[in-house]
Amino acid sequence: MKRRLISWVLLSVFASGLSVTELFSAETSTRQVEAELKAMSDGVAEKAPEAAKIFSDGIVAVAESGIVERALKVGDKVPMFELPDASGKIVKLNELLIKGPVVLTWYRGGWCPYCNIGLKGLLKEQKQIEQLGGTIIAISPETPDSLNDTVKTNAISFIALSDKRNATARKFKIAYEVPEKSLTMMKAFKVDLEKRNGDDSGELPLSATYIIDQSGTIRWSFVDADYRKRAEPSDIVAALKKLKTK
Repeated sequence: MKRRLISWVLLSVFASGLSVTELFSAETSTRQVEAELKAMSDGVAEKAPEAAKIFSDGIVAVAESGIVERALKVGDKVPMFELPDASGKIVKLNELLIKGPVVLTWYRGGWCPYCNIGLKGLLKEQKQIEQLGGTIIAISPETPDSLNDTVKTNAISFIALSDKRNATARKFKIAYEVPEKSLTMMKAFKVDLEKRNGDDSGELPLSATYIIDQSGTIRWSFVDADYRKRAEPSDIVAALKKLKTK
């Protein structure tokens, strides 16, 4: 499993035309995550245009399905949930909300280089988010074993949870079926969702991040059908500061 993860990341780095150091530490913009994601996307489009076209068409299909419009939005109450972390420990949202607001983010899996850029961006802002009273929770449909690989590879120190068959993502209305051509191309890149997620649904969550206040209400959100885009951590911090002053 680790070999597949490494293979996918190396392929993505090669396709981007950047070194690992350039990709993950370049200070090209104050919006660092956005800059790194664009560099990755542009590199793939240049070095692997056929694959990029298939994935782009898949993104369009997901967007046209109307899922973004159906997803939970600012002002909505969120469903409470309890999910296991990589060790099997059950984490309950309602218990974390007692302490303060929760930054809830979804990612496709540790095999996804765009997701890893987003996770690393959150890591860099974790201290400031926690100083503002926030707790970060990252959720993916990976099995606990796959999740454990992701946590170790990315040195994740915030909460990461396994959402079997996207059950919680479905409640937030952000689970979608991966277009068949995209799924086939992913398999060509040695990404086997059935093995990593432990089911044959072929489903993934949208790129989505929510800030949930202590009443369980969404106060800020980022939801996009394009997995190549992620919530910018500085925007999350700014939203938490604004929430704190109210």
